[in-house]
Amino acid sequence: MTKIYHNPRCSKSRQGLEILENSGKPFEIVKYLDDNLSAKALTEIVTLLGIKPIELVRKNEAIWKSDFKGKDLTDTEVIEAMANNPKLIERPIVINGKKAVIGRPPSLILDIL
Repeated sequence: MTKIYHNPRCSKSRQGLEILENSGKPFEIVKYLDDNLSAKALTEIVTLLGIKPIELVRKNEAIWKSDFKGKDLTDTEVIEAMANNPKLIERPIVINGKKAVIGRPPSLILDIL
């Protein structure tokens, strides 16, 4: 089943959710700000996306700028930073089986449906 990691306050995430709703296919919504993702779950997501953990970080967030910017972090440290500060996670993330995409722009979601 398709899964969207969703932040209702984010316009891109809402647009991604709308794409899934319009697809008519079943999907699951994960509000990752309410139910924090574990480091293990984030590692699995990064692997499915085929990216480095740093590519999943929202670098304009205040917490990134104040606590992490300019530091030489390992992939594990970046994952831990996102697990402990879920606002740092880029959104929306949509996973469909073994395919995953960051929905920026949201139209990218169509590629994996």
